[in-house]
Order: sequence, then C-alpha cells, then structure tokens
Amino acid sequence: MKLKTLVLSATFVASAALLLNSCSENGSNAKTDGKKTAAAVKGDSAQAETADTLSVKKSTYPPIDKKLYDSLMKFNAHGDTTGRWPVKNTPYPIGGAILPFKRVVAYYGNLYSKRMGILGELPPNEMLAKLKGEVKHWEKADPKTPVQPALHYIAVVAQGDGGKDGKFRYRMPFKQIDSVLVLAKKAHAIVFLDVQVALSNIRAELPLLEKYLELPQVHFGMDPEFSMKDGTHPGKKIGTYDADDINYVSDYLAKIVKKNGLPPKILIVHRFTKKMVTNYKSIKLHPEIQLVMNMDGWGEPDLKTGTYRYFINQEPVQFTGFKLFYKNDIKKPPHHMLTPEEVLSKYKPYPIYIQYQ
Repeated sequence: MKLKTLVLSATFVASAALLLNSCSENGSNAKTDGKKTAAAVKGDSAQAETADTLSVKKSTYPPIDKKLYDSLMKFNAHGDTTGRWPVKNTPYPIGGAILPFKRVVAYYGNLYSKRMGILGELPPNEMLAKLKGEVKHWEKADPKTPVQPALHYIAVVAQGDGGKDGKFRYRMPFKQIDSVLVLAKKAHAIVFLDVQVALSNIRAELPLLEKYLELPQVHFGMDPEFSMKDGTHPGKKIGTYDADDINYVSDYLAKIVKKNGLPPKILIVHRFTKKMVTNYKSIKLHPEIQLVMNMDGWGEPDLKTGTYRYFINQEPVQFTGFKLFYKNDIKKPPHHMLTPEEVLSKYKPYPIYIQYQ
C-alpha cells in the first residue's frame, strides 16, 4: 500500500474516531459517563475493600543485566534492517525495570463506564478473567517474553461540556482510582493512569495524581488526541503534544522515582497521526522512565499496519505499543481483530506494550 493511500486512510479513521470520541467505542458522552461514574462510586461494592496502597520506602532494586537487556532489545527489533531499531544511544534503565523483560498487556477504559473500553464494559471479575485469557494468549504467542497484566484507567476524561472552569474535562474521583488499585491487586496487575487534558494542560493535571504515582505499581499515560492547544473543543479535531510536553512529564515522573526509590515508571504516549506528536527527536529519555509510543488507531488490519509503520516505526523514540479494539477493529471488512500471532508477525519492532479497548 502506498504512503499517500495510508495517510488518507489514517485521516479518514481519525475523523471517524472523533465522531465516536476516541475514549468511546460506542459514541459515549463523557459528561454523562462522568456523572454516572461519580454516582456509581457511592454504591459500588468494591469500595468496601481497602485499596492497595503499598507503603513506599526507599528501596534498592538489583541493577539490570545489561547483556540480557541488549539481547532482548535486539530480539524485539524483529530483524529490522533500517538501523532505527533498537534505538541507539538510549539510557539503560535503573533496577526494577519492566521493559523489555516483560510485555505489558493492558485493559483500557473507565471502571464505571461500559462505553469507554473493556475495563468498564464487563463486571469486574469477568473482566479480570478475560484479561487473564489474553495474557495467556500472548505468552503462548511469544514464549520468550513473560507478560505483565495491567489496568489502564482514564483518570481525566475529555467531555463535551465545558464544566465550571470551561476546561472540557472531567477529573474522576480518587475513590475510583482506589477501586482500580484493588482490582489490579487481585490480578497481580500494574496500573496506568491516563489523562485527556482537553482545554486544560498536562502541567495542571499531572501533579494532582502524584500521590498515586508515588506507588511503585502505578504508571502514566498521556493522550495527545484530546490536548486542544488552540482552544478547539475536544472531539472536533485531533489534538497534539510537543516534545516539550512529553519532556515535562518525563522529568516530573523521574523526580518522583528518585525521591521515593522506585523502579522506573512506564510512560505511554498515544499516537495515530503525525501531528499528534511534534519534534519527536527532541524527546529526552531518562534511566527512570521507559517511554512507549503507542499506536492508538482503530480500523482494519491493513490500515493499522500502515499507521504503525509510518507514525511509530519511522519516528523511533524508545519502546512501541499497539492498541486493539474489540469492537471498532471489526467494523469494516475483513471484520477481523488482529491476533497476538498476527501482531508479532507483522510489526517491526515488536510492540512491548499491548492495549485492549
């Protein structure tokens, strides 16, 4: 498929995604979901449990095995001959790093919304059982790479209403995050807190989650699609982050890691168009941060392949991710969501982070 065709196809999918609202597979209204979410918090039985708030003490994690790290990075390059992968001159992570020693397989969404992703679509125990099944599938498809399960929770949701401050985003109650931590503990999963800033900005939203990011099992995701720097309402067009925004988050997270003696934080940056991330060559890497550029687009297999090739493979940063949609990926012919075996056969480098919505 030619590049021009792929770019046009990606533009079409981006437009369709905006109509549906990317955080929704069925056209949910984020404001409505937010109200339902807040109400559900009060009545959810999970709140009767104590959240997993592990005590944070300065810890000494064994240094990584650099020889093993290098061999795994070469393995994950999947025979790339362009020289882009593995990315040159990247720092070795500090001890306790998850990547590339494990592949992360995450369920994405909001626990109290059935329309924003698989994380909230199914009853909690059924959802965790389904996640466990996906973990086993990935382990079978790539026996060389153990799998770390994860819950990727949208903690700040872009919405169609401006709210009291006119920022068009809804901050989820902390009790929700606590309940996600409880579920994650049951599944031996890590947690990602994802932020859609809308007309706010990452500098205003990230610090509000610091108490959770001080926990060793909690990581972070930032979504350029809903970062509306020009004041456009979210959902009207695709937003953007610059390297400067990503560097701010990396620096902030690195300081948390150093202060609390934590293992490296994984930072997920979603992307499915070129303009969603600008000046990628200026993105700074840290031993305390493992940065994943996650291919976030939905559609038929050929479209997803083109998006990964042109917006992830050709603009290397450090690690890569790949998103699979249980519903949106099967809307068009051949009505097929890629299997783990197909993902591993098609893409260079191998995505080390897999997200299901």
